Order: sequence, then C-alpha cells, then structure tokens
Amino acid sequence: MNLKTCLTLSVAFATLWACKPKEKENPLLGTWQLVAAETIEKDTSYSTFNPKIEMIKIINPTHFAFMNHLVNPPKDSSNAFSAGGGVYTLVDSVYTEHLDYFVDKNWEHNTFTFNVKIQNDTLIQKGVEKIEKLGIDHVIIEKYVRVKK
Repeated sequence: MNLKTCLTLSVAFATLWACKPKEKENPLLGTWQLVAAETIEKDTSYSTFNPKIEMIKIINPTHFAFMNHLVNPPKDSSNAFSAGGGVYTLVDSVYTEHLDYFVDKNWEHNTFTFNVKIQNDTLIQKGVEKIEKLGIDHVIIEKYVRVKK
C-alpha cells in the first residue's frame, strides 16, 4: 500500500469515526444525597425522611449503592448504619434497581422500578416497593440533590 492510499484510508476512517453516533449520556451518574422521602400506603401518605440520618446514593454506569448513618452517632457501638446496592437499568425515565446486597437479606434479589425525573441538580424517583413475603407494598417518593465534587 502506498503512502497516498494509507493517508486516504486514514482520513476516511477518521471521518467515519467522527460521524459515529455518541451514546446518550446517563444523567443519573454521580453521587446523590437524600433530602426528602415519602411513603404512601393505601390512602395514607407520610414522611419517612429523618434529618438525624444522612443518606447518599452513588450511581455508576452499571451499579448503584446507597448507604446511610446517624449524623450524630452515640459514643458506644450502637451507631446504626445501613447499606445496599446492585445493578440497575435505565430506559428513558424508567429506572429499575436489582437489589443484590442489603443489610436485611430478606430484601435481597428483589427488583424495584421507579420513574425518575431530574430538574437541575435534583433527582426525584417514585415507584413501588413490594415484597410479598414481608408484607411490604407501598409507593415511595425520594428526592435527592447532586453532591458537588
């Protein structure tokens, strides 16, 4: 192959590569801090947000994780800490978590589907948590703000 042919092929390849459609950016990627939470059971709605507990959710391209702890823990070993995570899918505004890890093993290997909406640096997710064997069947609405780097 001569130099002219190599250059022509290189330019053609670079042009095709530049025209390749870019993957849609995932707006959920990052770290989020819970700022409000609500549960709806049957006809009753109540806040489940506790300002004494701090919670974050971390979302990378394939997995999510959440963890929470007391803001001002006691000096002894009774500091409550909770964490969980797994894989997720995102199709348009439908975010589905597959909970693979959790401190309460009864919640593991369940799938929870949420509708998500992002407004500026706020993520709102709403969906059903249902685990028949535990008698859990309610709607949750959680509001997170993006944690700045």
